[in-house]
Amino acid sequence: MRTALIALAFGCTAARSVPAEPVDLAAAAREAVQHAWNGYHRYAWGHDELKPLTRTARDWAAEPLLITPVDALDTLILLGLAPEAEEARAYIDAHLSFDKDVEVKNFEIVIRVLGGLLSAHELTGDPRLLALADDLGRRLLPVFDSPTRMPYVKINLRTGKTSNAKSNPAEIGTLLLEFGTLARLTGNDLYYRKAKTALVELFSRRSKIGLFGDEIDVETGAWLSRESHIGGGIDSFYEYLIKAWLLFGDEDCKRMFDETIAAVNHWVADESHDGLWYGVVDMETGRRIRTEYGALEAFFPAVLVLAGDLDRARRLEESSFRMWTSGRTEADVFDYSTMRPTHPTWPLRPEIAESAFYLAAATREPRWNAMGHRFMRDIDACCRIEAGYTVLDDVKTGEQGDLMPSFFLAETLKYLWLLGAPDAIDLHKLVFNTEAHPFIIPSRR
Repeated sequence: MRTALIALAFGCTAARSVPAEPVDLAAAAREAVQHAWNGYHRYAWGHDELKPLTRTARDWAAEPLLITPVDALDTLILLGLAPEAEEARAYIDAHLSFDKDVEVKNFEIVIRVLGGLLSAHELTGDPRLLALADDLGRRLLPVFDSPTRMPYVKINLRTGKTSNAKSNPAEIGTLLLEFGTLARLTGNDLYYRKAKTALVELFSRRSKIGLFGDEIDVETGAWLSRESHIGGGIDSFYEYLIKAWLLFGDEDCKRMFDETIAAVNHWVADESHDGLWYGVVDMETGRRIRTEYGALEAFFPAVLVLAGDLDRARRLEESSFRMWTSGRTEADVFDYSTMRPTHPTWPLRPEIAESAFYLAAATREPRWNAMGHRFMRDIDACCRIEAGYTVLDDVKTGEQGDLMPSFFLAETLKYLWLLGAPDAIDLHKLVFNTEAHPFIIPSRR
């Protein structure tokens, strides 16, 4: 491990001597996808994720669910990696089964696997992918059988037994795009109604000032934490309110979003001498608790773009970029009052590149593409190894961990590629779920 750390430290330092920008960001991101996929294929094929330092596999449960192939499939398709995409699709068709006595986290399996299967089906027309999605969706429906109709956190795929009533707004409110798309493609409206009901039940429990805590009991409906913010545990709840309106034309979701975003901008936003940030406040009083922001929060400029608030989006992305440049990459948790990381890991997250892409698509300003070049360069310098890419355990020292999460292929590299190929997709014709799986907006004539 010491050798790996020395090599990594040299690599991060060496990044300063490489050309300021790759010749072609899209080409660099596409080559990175190939490198990451080849590492997975060589060392972890048939398993969920790659551990690239030890060149071994990691499965989420006792039996693999092909998380990386499913999560990465639409990336391979969109980037024109046809042989890799066809091999992955054929393997999923032949080997993926959800008839397994394993417990999964509903939120993660929905955004990565259900979302991946649905988007790949829409891109390829493969009926087997839709059949798998329908089978998974039916197996997940018991999560909604709580007294409040908000979903339990975990479920056994074979028995339907649910567990863990302590959930959060993100895990409750980040289901409608996937279940709604499944409802549209299968004609089974139950999927939409279950996910929409959960969202409405959550919204009804907002505080008097319109904020949400980051932990709630789905059996009693009682808040277990009063901390409100835009980070992990709440983040994608905001995202799905506006995206459900964009994808399905659901006016209830637009109304809920408008009320929620107004409260967040009033209470959670924090104007400091270093720019615009969003911290942590008490959901009942709005009292500021901590000046913390981080890699997950960096998704919010993209939401502001969708809301038409380009001024806030620009300023918040610039703050995110200052966080990124304060270390080798951004940190998972960052104190913007001291400009130092408080939780210095970085697991190859996509959110800052996602927001740069949305800003580039909306404004055509070159500075967002320039940010993408910096992201790609730093990722290559600090996270690229022979077997793929790996997470950072410490953005200050450059210490590496040993995992290549599936979302690195599904999201991070996809958004970097899109930054370099801005005309590759039309955001008026599709909506990305929180795992960057594209869903086609149906015609509503």
